[in-house]
Amino acid sequence: MIERYTLPEIAEIWSDQSRFEAWLEVETLAVEGWAELGVIPEQSARAIRERATVSAKRVNEIEKVTDHDVAAFVQAAAESVGEEGRWIHYGLTSSDVVDTALATLMVRAMRLIEEEADALFLATRDLAFEYRDTPCVGRTHGVHAEPTTFGAKIAGWAFEIDRGRRRLARARETVSVGKLSGAVGTYNAVRPEVEQFVCENLGLVPEGASTQVVARDRHAEYMWAIAAMGASLERFAQEIRHLQRTEVREAEEAFGRGQKGSSAMPHKKNPITCERICGLARILRANLGAALEDVALWHERDISHSSVERVILPDSTALIHYMLVRFRRIVENMRIYPDRMLENLNANGGLVFSQRVLLALVESGLSRDDAYASVQRNALRCWEEGGDFRSLLEADSEVTEHLSEERLDQCFDIGASLMGITPIFERLGTIT
Repeated sequence: MIERYTLPEIAEIWSDQSRFEAWLEVETLAVEGWAELGVIPEQSARAIRERATVSAKRVNEIEKVTDHDVAAFVQAAAESVGEEGRWIHYGLTSSDVVDTALATLMVRAMRLIEEEADALFLATRDLAFEYRDTPCVGRTHGVHAEPTTFGAKIAGWAFEIDRGRRRLARARETVSVGKLSGAVGTYNAVRPEVEQFVCENLGLVPEGASTQVVARDRHAEYMWAIAAMGASLERFAQEIRHLQRTEVREAEEAFGRGQKGSSAMPHKKNPITCERICGLARILRANLGAALEDVALWHERDISHSSVERVILPDSTALIHYMLVRFRRIVENMRIYPDRMLENLNANGGLVFSQRVLLALVESGLSRDDAYASVQRNALRCWEEGGDFRSLLEADSEVTEHLSEERLDQCFDIGASLMGITPIFERLGTIT
């Protein structure tokens, strides 16, 4: 994990100490499960629960000799207990411990991510309602299209964030799976009752049919949910970057006191956090590719996935957590310019109302092709020569023959053109 993009609460989850403590809890629960079956003495299980500790420093020292982290961990844990330590790792294989503990860490990380996704949803929903009726131009292909409102734009973000957080929750459920089924998943040296006991106590369910490992399509789905949320944040951040361009300047990131936008140009205020979010989203997508590569392992298991997951799981969870936190700050502090939005909306002389004029002509009895030709002829003239679109229409006898001044007033009424957004906010208001 890169410290610059990792917040403390998620860094702690992926620390060596946290990982070894998760392994120790799996091992201790397994001993207790064996004790319930009468295989391991109750006093031994009690001793392990009371005395077993693990130190990342000690494990790392032993691993320099064993060149096997789980073997080093088992030795270090057993040392901390004494004679009863011989029962640690009884009947288990490394992946029984590693995969089950990994599930608990992934769940912990995802809960932090979901908390931030929930907070971002609420912030975005509030912003959408605040600017529900603030007119701005809607753009398709980067070109002025029709009027919308800034709130309607943000409402689309809120719905997408809601879908994203539901994906995250489903992914958490998908990886809430453990396995203590032995070297090839057949319970040759461990009983299913031990697996059930451990999983229940960790809030997991046993994998339906494991090999030596939990199937990695689960981890790929987890990574997909993270990458998809990252792609959504990229979309929103990219929109803010466009809106912050000098020629547009309808909204921009907040600029803090003492902040500098450029080492050379004192006037610059750049969308640096939005650009950072767009860049980090690329890493999440790349990491998803690596997770998909991990699905196919040789026979009942190889170890090619292990090194990959040591990188992509901490990195991706840390990055999406960071991105959600930072983007919420952008949403909560964004500077928004309604007057500039209205200025841009009117900059093309009213061309954004062309469809309403087209439909009015059709309603008057013109064929769609004839109506389209009449409107387009005047629209293109407005594009090329400038001026006012409505004035051009009023000077065109083919148009005024079919549309009265009152009907043109209705076509150019921005309030009427935005009445249709009401259902959007009714739907948004039902989501909590």
